[in-house]
Amino acid sequence: MGALRQQFIEDKQGNRIAVLMPIDQYNKLLDQLEDIDDIRTYDAAKAEGDEIIPFDQAISEIEKKRNDL
Repeated sequence: MGALRQQFIEDKQGNRIAVLMPIDQYNKLLDQLEDIDDIRTYDAAKAEGDEIIPFDQAISEIEKKRNDL
């Protein structure tokens, strides 16, 4: 990713309360966080010994759970 370019917004006491960054860096950061979450989810499922099922079946089950909410 390289060096992040960011600017900080401070309150009256000088405490950093927000950050501004270019949208392309923000989007890359979100993609990386999603990748990390996917890896953690995979690792957790593997550690629990979850049953391996076909991708299409997994999607069907996920969609059914979403519809039940």
